[in-house]
Amino acid sequence: MNSRKSHYPEKIFSQIAALEAGHWWFVSRNALLLWAVKNKVTPFRTFLEIGCGTGFVLQNLQKNFPSVEFYGSEYYEEGLSFARQRVPSAIFRRLDATKLHEEEVYDAIGAFDVLEHIEEDGRTLKNLAQALKPKGYLVVTVPQHRWLWSDVDRQAHHVRRYTAFELKAKMRKAGLQICFLTSFVSLLVPLMWIVRRKMVHKEYDPLDEFRISGMTNFLLSGVMRLEIFFIRMGIRFPWGGSLLMVAQKQ
Repeated sequence: MNSRKSHYPEKIFSQIAALEAGHWWFVSRNALLLWAVKNKVTPFRTFLEIGCGTGFVLQNLQKNFPSVEFYGSEYYEEGLSFARQRVPSAIFRRLDATKLHEEEVYDAIGAFDVLEHIEEDGRTLKNLAQALKPKGYLVVTVPQHRWLWSDVDRQAHHVRRYTAFELKAKMRKAGLQICFLTSFVSLLVPLMWIVRRKMVHKEYDPLDEFRISGMTNFLLSGVMRLEIFFIRMGIRFPWGGSLLMVAQKQ
């Protein structure tokens, strides 16, 4: 397969890899994903992450499910070097998810903030459903609400932000049954909207949203811990910066 270069500067992957372990967004999403996989996905032996980036999510899952066979794929080659270092026991490859042709291979597949980058997301979901074993699970996160669309989305090469209705419809069309759905980054939506309005027409740096003070990071982490506690208790927010969905192959 020919190598694929990212839209971003090459150094961005090393910078993100250095930030992930301490940044409120990555840490909070990892905590929510781990809870969802433990509680909404039945025991599984094989797990594929599509668009694994630097392997931050996969590393967390591998630590908590040491007996599972993990696989990772990434469209851009720059991220894979970090993923291989973080999860040396996993099998990695470069892959365009729209060209995935495997059939009934995996018990579970994850796509975390990946679908919004893909024009043919419906085709991708069908490919992922095809790659799942019968009754297998697909776990996805995507950015939510079109009214939150901003220069950040454009510069991050997003194709869309989803509505819950849209994501449900595309899942069902792919032959997947919705098992669990929640918004997250809900309590911070007002702040998120204000910050993104201020960034309009500003010269964009992909790391701008990550460059925050230690105190700000601590406070945002606290808000997210409270929000995740509510989700674990069964509270579902109708709004949020992101959506988490678990679906099962019919």
